Amino acid sequence: MTDFDFIRSAKRVLDTEVQALVHLERYFDEQFEAVCRAIIEHKGKVIVMGIGKSGHIGKKIAATLASTGTSAFLFTRVKLPMAIWV
Repeated sequence: MTDFDFIRSAKRVLDTEVQALVHLERYFDEQFEAVCRAIIEHKGKVIVMGIGKSGHIGKKIAATLASTGTSAFLFTRVKLPMAIWV
């Protein structure tokens, strides 16, 4: 068996996550509220953009929005013909 302290490690990870969440609070400002209101009041679809890892995260965000009643989809540059970007 190993001498690894699983409880101490779990508590350290949890503390790190708590600190990260505390630091997020500073981003909840007027701009955040304006974006939330724009999404709620908008009658069309929310377009989430991303490529690579940010695309994977964007896909999850779009799915979450769609599951809560806000029409949304992921848009990536890869989905467009290259001629548009030349």
